[in-house]
Amino acid sequence: MTMLRNRREFIRDLGIGAAAAPFLSGLAFGSPAPARQRLVVMFSPNGTVPWNFWPDAEGPLDTLKEILTPLAPFKDRTLVLHGLNQRVKGDGDGHMRGIGCLLTGIELFPGNILGGSHTPAGWSMGLSIDQELANVLQSKPETRTRLGSLVLGVQVPERADTWTRMSYAGPNKPIAPLSDPYQVLRKYYGEAKDREALGSILDDVREDLAKARAKLGAEDRRLLEQHEAFVREMEEQLKAQAAAKSGPPAPELPAGVRDENDNMPRLSRMQIDLLVHGFQADFARIATLQYTASVGQARMKWVGVDERHHELSHKPDKDKEAQEQLTRINKWFCGELAYLCKKLADTPEPGGEGSMLDHTTIVWTNELGQGNSHTHNNIPYVTVGGGLGWKTGRSLKLKGQPHNRFLLSLAHGFGHRIETFGNKTLSAGGPIDLA
Repeated sequence: MTMLRNRREFIRDLGIGAAAAPFLSGLAFGSPAPARQRLVVMFSPNGTVPWNFWPDAEGPLDTLKEILTPLAPFKDRTLVLHGLNQRVKGDGDGHMRGIGCLLTGIELFPGNILGGSHTPAGWSMGLSIDQELANVLQSKPETRTRLGSLVLGVQVPERADTWTRMSYAGPNKPIAPLSDPYQVLRKYYGEAKDREALGSILDDVREDLAKARAKLGAEDRRLLEQHEAFVREMEEQLKAQAAAKSGPPAPELPAGVRDENDNMPRLSRMQIDLLVHGFQADFARIATLQYTASVGQARMKWVGVDERHHELSHKPDKDKEAQEQLTRINKWFCGELAYLCKKLADTPEPGGEGSMLDHTTIVWTNELGQGNSHTHNNIPYVTVGGGLGWKTGRSLKLKGQPHNRFLLSLAHGFGHRIETFGNKTLSAGGPIDLA
């Protein structure tokens, strides 16, 4: 009897309403939990500072450069991939092709979105690897989840254009990230109270959850209680956030800069907590987490930087102060990655062995290799975790391989043995052997 069938029968036999069903996702109902594989792609913009990012040599990660130091506790689970080049050409400026082709590996359609001095462009011609893998998992009953994938954001601009989207459901089908934690919680647990009068999702399902607890085994009961506690805590955070917004109106800001800029660290942690909860509850096994967008314009005052990120990224290498500030910015992003790693490492695999990080691979990447040159060579790629069985604790020099081959490696890691992904010419050579 499958776990899905067990859940359906359990809900039916107890007469539990649909609103309570999401709380029961991910429970084993007394059956052994099958092994789960998960993927997170985390994006931050505007390139990196190469001399403060890349390890000096190929081989064991004995020493981490300044930007990567937050990953020290996870050094043995980290893989740094130097020499992956995004070779997709065609329409659009460097930032547009950088993010629009990052996960699709294929050209942009002609369009009317003009960037820099390059030709205008439109959306990507193909679906992204996260959605490709979500579709594969959703096609099998044993790996199907309620939501399929999570497309989350932190301070992603509301405008829809090629600079702001990296996940695609298909050609010309960009997916807008959910950047509001309230919207994510509502996606998980359905239409609850409206934001302005936020009540408790738990109020509507209290009796049904009590029925379920009385019939569940000890491990499933513990997981259910964790789900309830998480929802309760997240609601309190959202209430506090809503109360803070009820003060004086925010000043007018330049186009593309969200008024929550200074709230970015708090929103980041809330989104990461929600992502991990979504995995723990088995709402999805594939996720993207996008910080701002290409040409990201955040002012990261919390790390002592007042200038906008994108403007700083254009400063020359000889501007030591600018490069030091960019190092701080990228180190902050790496710190958020480390927070995600710790959350997964501290969470036992539901119904299985080890931690959730043992079964999850996180990929941290960017649309550019370096901001002041807009290069697509040596795009930053760092992976953490054990979800795909890759050999970690090392740095690899890949000498200019097209990033399509890495996208194939992700697919093959999930047992999806496709021969090409995106631009077929750029897939030549097949997946990169990372085992």
